[in-house]
Amino acid sequence: MIEDLFTQLTWLQALGTAFGVVQVLLARKNNIHNYLFGIVSILISLWVLYMSKLYADIILSLYYLVMSIYGWFYWKFGKHAAETPISYSTKSDHLKALGIVWACFTLMSYWLRFHTDSDVPYWDAGVSGFAWAGMWLMAKRKMENWIFLNISNSIAIPLLIYKELYVYAGLTIFLFIVGTSGYFKWQKIIKNERREQLATA
Repeated sequence: MIEDLFTQLTWLQALGTAFGVVQVLLARKNNIHNYLFGIVSILISLWVLYMSKLYADIILSLYYLVMSIYGWFYWKFGKHAAETPISYSTKSDHLKALGIVWACFTLMSYWLRFHTDSDVPYWDAGVSGFAWAGMWLMAKRKMENWIFLNISNSIAIPLLIYKELYVYAGLTIFLFIVGTSGYFKWQKIIKNERREQLATA
């Protein structure tokens, strides 16, 4: 029974990972369709995380689902019925992102510690805090999303190994690498867009 469950979770991890890989590669290219693959990956991961008792990550995945839907619409239509460009975070954006990290970590760690059977409450909450902020910045198409998401990834990798979710740990290592290159890729896109704007001015 336990072996069958392990096999099932491994296959689901592999399938979710495949969609996750496509999603992050499309995000790196600044392609709006990354959200469609991300939503499928999220739905698969919800079951895997539930069976692994990573409750904060379940809430994180639900948040990802909401932000993916919001992000698709925001990227597509923005505030003025026009596609939202990549931009750097303002001071206000930074403060909001840090506020999300603090609020999420505080609430999650309390809930996990006193109201669940989680054996890694602070670890799990740390992953969630930075990921929540990173996903919010991603939905806003802000450069710094890669930084916050990679902080989350760097915390998540040893956690997933500890939980023996090796496929997801491998995916997270891959996400860390792509997140680093994604930052520089978006930086290049911004420079090219500014160069084109100056050429047509």
